[in-house]
Amino acid sequence: MEVQGKIKLIGETKTFGNNGFRKREVVVTTEEQYPQHLMVEFVQDKTDLLNNFQVGQPVKIGINLRGREWVSPQGETKYFNSIQGWRIENLQAEQPTGGQNVPPPDNFEPANNLNEEDYDDLPF
Repeated sequence: MEVQGKIKLIGETKTFGNNGFRKREVVVTTEEQYPQHLMVEFVQDKTDLLNNFQVGQPVKIGINLRGREWVSPQGETKYFNSIQGWRIENLQAEQPTGGQNVPPPDNFEPANNLNEEDYDDLPF
């Protein structure tokens, strides 16, 4: 599954427990009629994927939906969902690399020596 939108917030990497579990959250605002602010968590080595991104940047995030069951000490069962990211792509338009050295059309001299009677010998 994927989600697209603009980055609203990028959290700091947090470490939990004795095993050093790492988690980092990003909030993405979807661009639709009713925008949604979706919190996506990246865990362990995937937290580093967010290092090259900034607030306001349009992105596409590959996600997995996660769910778990928890039973309280009083015996009450609760369910929790999370959105876990595993890939993130920049959607900003890249600057074109080809054709940068071509001058604008008005920098060319007009051809004044055209003769309507010259034979067009092009094969197509």
